[in-house]
Amino acid sequence: MNKVTTHNLALDLATRIEGLGAISVRRFFGGTALIADGIQFGFIMKGSLYLRVDDASRPRFEALGMNPFSYPGRGKTVTVSSYYAAPDDIFDDNEQLREWAADAYQAALGAIHKISRATETGGLPDTAA
Repeated sequence: MNKVTTHNLALDLATRIEGLGAISVRRFFGGTALIADGIQFGFIMKGSLYLRVDDASRPRFEALGMNPFSYPGRGKTVTVSSYYAAPDDIFDDNEQLREWAADAYQAALGAIHKISRATETGGLPDTAA
Protein backbone atom coordinates (compact mmCIF):
# COMPACT_ATOMS: atom_id res chain seq x y z
CA MET A 1 0.00 0.00 0.00
CA ASN A 2 1.48 3.36 -0.96
CA LYS A 3 1.63 6.47 1.24
CA VAL A 4 -1.35 8.15 -0.47
CA THR A 5 -3.52 5.07 0.04
CA THR A 6 -2.37 4.72 3.65
CA HIS A 7 -3.18 8.39 4.26
CA ASN A 8 -6.61 8.01 2.63
CA LEU A 9 -7.37 4.95 4.77
CA ALA A 10 -6.39 6.94 7.87
CA LEU A 11 -8.68 9.81 6.81
CA ASP A 12 -11.56 7.38 6.27
CA LEU A 13 -11.05 5.80 9.69
CA ALA A 14 -10.78 9.24 11.32
CA THR A 15 -14.21 10.22 9.97
CA ARG A 16 -15.74 6.94 11.16
CA ILE A 17 -14.39 7.13 14.72
CA GLU A 18 -16.72 9.25 16.81
CA GLY A 19 -16.62 10.02 20.49
CA LEU A 20 -12.91 10.79 20.79
CA GLY A 21 -13.29 14.29 19.41
CA ALA A 22 -11.62 15.35 16.21
CA ILE A 23 -9.16 12.77 14.93
CA SER A 24 -6.17 14.14 13.07
CA VAL A 25 -3.83 12.21 10.81
CA ARG A 26 -0.13 12.86 10.36
CA ARG A 27 2.78 11.22 8.68
CA PHE A 28 4.38 8.63 10.88
CA PHE A 29 7.59 7.14 9.52
CA GLY A 30 6.38 5.10 6.52
CA GLY A 31 2.73 5.30 7.50
CA THR A 32 0.09 7.55 9.01
CA ALA A 33 -0.67 8.23 12.69
CA LEU A 34 -4.15 8.58 14.21
CA ILE A 35 -4.22 11.25 16.89
CA ALA A 36 -7.00 12.41 19.24
CA ASP A 37 -6.53 15.47 21.44
CA GLY A 38 -2.81 15.46 20.65
CA ILE A 39 -2.38 11.81 21.70
CA GLN A 40 -1.41 9.13 19.21
CA PHE A 41 -3.52 6.03 19.75
CA GLY A 42 -2.91 4.20 16.50
CA PHE A 43 -1.23 4.18 13.12
CA ILE A 44 -1.53 2.60 9.73
CA MET A 45 1.53 0.95 8.27
CA LYS A 46 1.58 -1.11 5.07
CA GLY A 47 -2.20 -1.38 5.00
CA SER A 48 -2.59 -2.55 8.60
CA LEU A 49 -4.10 -0.62 11.49
CA TYR A 50 -2.12 -0.83 14.73
CA LEU A 51 -3.68 0.28 17.99
CA ARG A 52 -2.09 1.20 21.31
CA VAL A 53 -2.41 -1.50 23.96
CA ASP A 54 -1.81 -1.74 27.67
CA ASP A 55 -1.72 -4.66 30.09
CA ALA A 56 -5.52 -4.72 30.25
CA SER A 57 -6.19 -4.65 26.49
CA ARG A 58 -3.26 -6.73 25.18
CA PRO A 59 -4.90 -10.11 26.01
CA ARG A 60 -7.89 -9.21 23.83
CA PHE A 61 -5.59 -8.79 20.83
CA GLU A 62 -3.61 -11.92 21.63
CA ALA A 63 -6.78 -14.00 22.05
CA LEU A 64 -7.67 -13.10 18.45
CA GLY A 65 -4.19 -14.07 17.23
CA MET A 66 -3.14 -10.47 16.55
CA ASN A 67 0.54 -9.59 16.66
CA PRO A 68 2.52 -6.59 17.86
CA PHE A 69 4.00 -4.21 15.33
CA SER A 70 7.46 -5.27 14.20
CA TYR A 71 9.97 -4.18 11.61
CA PRO A 72 13.37 -5.35 10.45
CA GLY A 73 16.21 -3.69 12.33
CA ARG A 74 19.93 -4.07 12.00
CA GLY A 75 20.39 -7.80 12.08
CA LYS A 76 17.22 -8.49 14.07
CA THR A 77 13.49 -7.91 14.10
CA VAL A 78 12.37 -5.06 16.35
CA THR A 79 9.02 -5.63 18.09
CA VAL A 80 7.00 -2.72 19.45
CA SER A 81 4.80 -4.40 22.03
CA SER A 82 2.73 -1.30 22.78
CA TYR A 83 0.98 -1.42 19.39
CA TYR A 84 -0.89 -4.46 18.04
CA ALA A 85 -2.53 -5.09 14.69
CA ALA A 86 -6.28 -4.56 14.82
CA PRO A 87 -8.57 -7.38 13.73
CA ASP A 88 -9.90 -6.92 10.19
CA ASP A 89 -13.55 -7.34 11.15
CA ILE A 90 -13.64 -4.02 13.06
CA PHE A 91 -13.36 -2.19 9.73
CA ASP A 92 -16.84 -3.41 8.77
CA ASP A 93 -18.60 -2.13 11.89
CA ASN A 94 -18.27 1.53 12.93
CA GLU A 95 -19.41 0.75 16.47
CA GLN A 96 -16.66 -1.85 16.92
CA LEU A 97 -14.14 0.49 15.31
CA ARG A 98 -15.06 3.24 17.78
CA GLU A 99 -14.87 0.80 20.71
CA TRP A 100 -11.41 -0.46 19.77
CA ALA A 101 -10.19 3.09 19.07
CA ALA A 102 -11.52 4.32 22.42
CA ASP A 103 -9.71 1.48 24.21
CA ALA A 104 -6.51 2.35 22.34
CA TYR A 105 -6.90 6.01 23.28
CA GLN A 106 -7.32 5.05 26.95
CA ALA A 107 -4.19 2.87 26.73
CA ALA A 108 -2.27 5.81 25.25
CA LEU A 109 -3.53 8.12 28.00
CA GLY A 110 -2.49 5.59 30.62
CA ALA A 111 1.00 5.39 29.16
CA ILE A 112 1.33 9.18 29.26
CA HIS A 113 0.18 9.29 32.88
CA LYS A 114 2.57 6.49 33.80
CA ILE A 115 5.48 8.39 32.24
CA SER A 116 4.41 11.62 33.97
CA ARG A 117 4.28 9.91 37.37
CA ALA A 118 7.68 8.33 36.82
CA THR A 119 9.16 11.67 35.80
CA GLU A 120 7.68 13.38 38.86
CA THR A 121 9.24 10.79 41.15
CA GLY A 122 12.56 10.72 39.31
CA GLY A 123 12.18 7.16 38.09
CA LEU A 124 11.64 5.59 34.71
CA PRO A 125 8.41 3.97 33.62
CA ASP A 126 8.39 0.21 33.93
CA THR A 127 6.92 -0.44 30.47
CA ALA A 128 8.51 -0.77 27.07
CA ALA A 129 7.39 1.53 24.27
